[in-house]
Amino acid sequence: MTHRIILFRGMNTGGVRAPVGEQREMAEAMGLKNPRTLQASGNLVVESNMATDALETAIEKAMQDRFGLTIAALARTPGQWAKLVAANPFPKEAAAHPAKVVAMVMKDGIRPGAVEACRALAAGGEAVEAVDDVLYFWFPNGQGESAIFKKATPRMLGMGTGRNWNTVLKLAEMAGAKT
Repeated sequence: MTHRIILFRGMNTGGVRAPVGEQREMAEAMGLKNPRTLQASGNLVVESNMATDALETAIEKAMQDRFGLTIAALARTPGQWAKLVAANPFPKEAAAHPAKVVAMVMKDGIRPGAVEACRALAAGGEAVEAVDDVLYFWFPNGQGESAIFKKATPRMLGMGTGRNWNTVLKLAEMAGAKT
């Protein structure tokens, strides 16, 4: 068995709620081992031999069955997560201000033109870079007032979910990703 990092898109936003204890119970009922959650924001680490795409499908079905939630799940292996960490194009910013660097993991890739659209919205030193299926954002003034954050929808970017660098590193540690 190996670890899998599971990210839920939009958990604890807009009325989307699934208590973390019940998420862990759901994972155990699915036969996933050692389920652990990080914060109450849609982060689950389990042990499983399932392929990531099969795990995503199974988790999405279980979330619908147990909680009545139609929610996207994105699963990554420790190796994929370590690659995500290593590819960060903003390492100095992440070291100095980890809450202001965001990695947005995409479910089915980044839409064509997404990076350019975000760059057109960038202000005050904001930056965005794409590496493989991850969009990396630098928000020097935080996300709250960013036009990128306010206007970058799945229609513009593709389906994904973002985590700040603190969370990225904590998930890496939980899953034993070699970073």
